[in-house]
Amino acid sequence: MSSPWQPPRGLDAPHASTNRVITADRAFQATGPDVIVDPAVVITDGIIRWIGPRAELPAEYANLPIEDHPGATILPGLIETHAHLASYETAFPLTTPDPQLHARSLAAISSVTMARQLASIGVTTVQSLGSRYFADVALREAINSGVVAGPNIVAAGPQLTTSAGHSWTNGAEVDSIDDIRKQVREHHKAGVDVIKVMATGGFMSTNTSPWKPQFTEEELRALVVEATRLGKHTAAHAHSTEGIRRAVNAGISYIAHGSFIDDDGRTSFDPWLADRIAEAGVFVDVCSPPSWPPVPGETTAPRALELYKHGVQLVTGHDIGAVIPASAYHYGLQQLELAGIPRHEVLLSATARAAAAAGLAGVTGALLPEYRADLIIARGNPLEDLRALEDLEEVIINGATFARDAVHPYRPIDEADEDPQERASATFDLRARRYAVAQRRLNHPLPALTPVSSVQSGSPLPSDPEPPTSPTTDS
Repeated sequence: MSSPWQPPRGLDAPHASTNRVITADRAFQATGPDVIVDPAVVITDGIIRWIGPRAELPAEYANLPIEDHPGATILPGLIETHAHLASYETAFPLTTPDPQLHARSLAAISSVTMARQLASIGVTTVQSLGSRYFADVALREAINSGVVAGPNIVAAGPQLTTSAGHSWTNGAEVDSIDDIRKQVREHHKAGVDVIKVMATGGFMSTNTSPWKPQFTEEELRALVVEATRLGKHTAAHAHSTEGIRRAVNAGISYIAHGSFIDDDGRTSFDPWLADRIAEAGVFVDVCSPPSWPPVPGETTAPRALELYKHGVQLVTGHDIGAVIPASAYHYGLQQLELAGIPRHEVLLSATARAAAAAGLAGVTGALLPEYRADLIIARGNPLEDLRALEDLEEVIINGATFARDAVHPYRPIDEADEDPQERASATFDLRARRYAVAQRRLNHPLPALTPVSSVQSGSPLPSDPEPPTSPTTDS
C-alpha cells in the first residue's frame, strides 16, 4: 500500500478536500436546462460521489457534515477556455534588475496572479492558450503539488507560429512540416496538454495580417496528426475566413476568435463554413474584434448568434490576459446573452461544453457522480439573472474550499470615460487601411495601350535598335 502524499519538507500541507454534503435551494447540473430542487451534493476525497434531491440522500452519507446554503444555487465551476496567464510579466517596472535573467521567473510568478483572480470569481479550470517559457506548465505543476492554490490548468506553452508570425516573440517559430512535428514533440516533452497554433495573423503583432492564413492546410494537418498521436487536443487562433476553413479541414478541434475576416479586411460571415464547423464538432470561442465596417450596438461576441443558429458549439474563451482582464469573465457571459444566446446555453458554454473543449469531458464541467468536485455556490439564481454569478458564497476546487482574493470589479468600455469607438480605433484603422489600399489598387488607372495604327504622323514610334555587330578579328 502506498503512503499518503506528503508535502516537501518546509512546505505546509495545502488546504485539503473536505468530505461533506452541500445543500442549497437548487442545483444546475449542466446536463441540460433543468435544475434539481432542494438538492444535496456529496463530496469525498475531492470527487462528487452522489447528487440528487436532499430527501433521497443515501444512508451511507448520513453522518457527513452538512453545509447548507439557503436561497443559493449550486453549479459546476466555471471554465475559461482561452487565457494567457503570463500577461502580467509586462507590468514589471523597467527598473527590474537584469530583466532577461529574470524573465522566466517573472512569467511564472505573474501567472499565479491571474490564475488566482480567475479562481476567486468562480473559474475553477483555465485553459491557457499561449504562455512564454511554458510558464503555464510550471503553474499547473505548482498548483497540483500544493505549492500554491489555484484553478486546474490546461497548459499549451508557447503558440506555434511562422517566423515573424503572430506571437513569434513567445518562441515557437516553425517553417516546414518537419519543424512542426519537431516543435509539437518538444511541447510534449515540456509537458503541455494542448497544442495551440496561430493559423492566421493577428491584430497585436507587428507586420502580420489577421485576414491572411499563416499555414497551409497540409501543415495544419501534420500538426493535428502529431498532436493526436501524443494525446493532445488542438486549438487554432483564426481570424480570417480562409484560415478558419483550413483549420477545420485539417481537423483542429478548437477555433479561437472565429472572426470571419475576408481578404479585403471586411467581416463577412460564411454560412457554409459555419455548417462545416458544426458538422465537424469543432468548439469555437467568439472573442473576436468588432465587425468592420462597424456595426452599431454590437456586443463583444459579434459572431455568436450566427454561429449558434448554425449549431456550432460555443464556449467561454475570452482571450483573458491579452484583451481583457480576469475580472471581465462574467461580463463576457452577459455579452453572450445580450448577443441572443439563451441564458441556460451560456451556462452550458461555460461548464459542460467548455470542459469538453479543454479536453476534460468526463472529468469536470458537470455535477455528476465521479466527476471532480469543482463547483461554485451562487447567491440567487443565475438561470434567472447571470449577474448572480458575481455574488458567490463559496468556490470549491477539487473538493477544497478556495480562499478567494479580492478582485476589482470590471469596468466595461461603455461605462468608461473614453469613446468605445476610440478604444477600437487601432483595430478599425488596421482593417480600414487594408480595405482602402485594396480599393485604390482596384481603381488605379491603367490606360489602354494606343494601337499602332492610331499613332498620328509626326509621332513616330521608336524603331527597334539595330542588333550589335560582332567585331571582326584578323585570322
